[in-house]
Amino acid sequence: MNTLFAISAALLYALAAAVLIGKFVHQDGPNKRLGLSLASVGAIAHIAFLTNVIIVAPGQDMSVTNVLSLVSWIITISMLVFARAIPNLILLPVVFGFASLTVLASQFIPVSYIMHIELQPGLVIHISLSLFAYCTLVIAFLYALQMSYITYRLKQKGAALLHSSLPPLMLVENILFKLLLAGTSLLTVSLISGFVFLEDMFNKTYAHKTVLSAAALVVFLILLIGQKLRGWRGKQVIALTVLGVALLSLAYFGSKLVREFLLSA
Repeated sequence: MNTLFAISAALLYALAAAVLIGKFVHQDGPNKRLGLSLASVGAIAHIAFLTNVIIVAPGQDMSVTNVLSLVSWIITISMLVFARAIPNLILLPVVFGFASLTVLASQFIPVSYIMHIELQPGLVIHISLSLFAYCTLVIAFLYALQMSYITYRLKQKGAALLHSSLPPLMLVENILFKLLLAGTSLLTVSLISGFVFLEDMFNKTYAHKTVLSAAALVVFLILLIGQKLRGWRGKQVIALTVLGVALLSLAYFGSKLVREFLLSA
């Protein structure tokens, strides 16, 4: 059943991405309703799959592939929920394609990392905050890429290939800074919760995560302060957003990759 859910989700996501990409150059634009419908059904199959593979007896299997797949599901759901209100059409094929790959990796790459989160309520709060902070900042990263692309297209005289599908630059920039503010706030609270609920955030298990997450927080704070006080935008914002998300990715997934792939090999 897990294989059926995984393959169904991956195929539906891939079809949704293909629908949105395939008609991007069409004068009527992509078939947004069909693409979103396929992705929505894919997201249902995806969460059914994740429920089966993460919640095991006893404990929870929080392997790197399962966590990455969960992150992609949260991002997908967020993008689908706000698809009508926020201009994200150009980002959806990337999100759906990534979700398709992560669900297949979770099913077919044999790694496991059993935890007992239910025995530590504080850990549940810390992990939840960390996941939502990371997902919010990854979505901000996607909008930073979109802003970079729109800026590039605007500089190309006569470039109108995707003109009808591109949102206004100022709107994308406004959404980006709101996402960065929300993600930075969540990251701050998640770090505080770690110090409150975990015994030692600088022990052998958590030290690298703490340092890298704190470094990412500093990067995002510098970005927000620079934008507020000096009006930073464009290349500075994009570069710092990429750096911050890269540091967080190393914090959240770096040790898991080493422990579950390299050391177990």
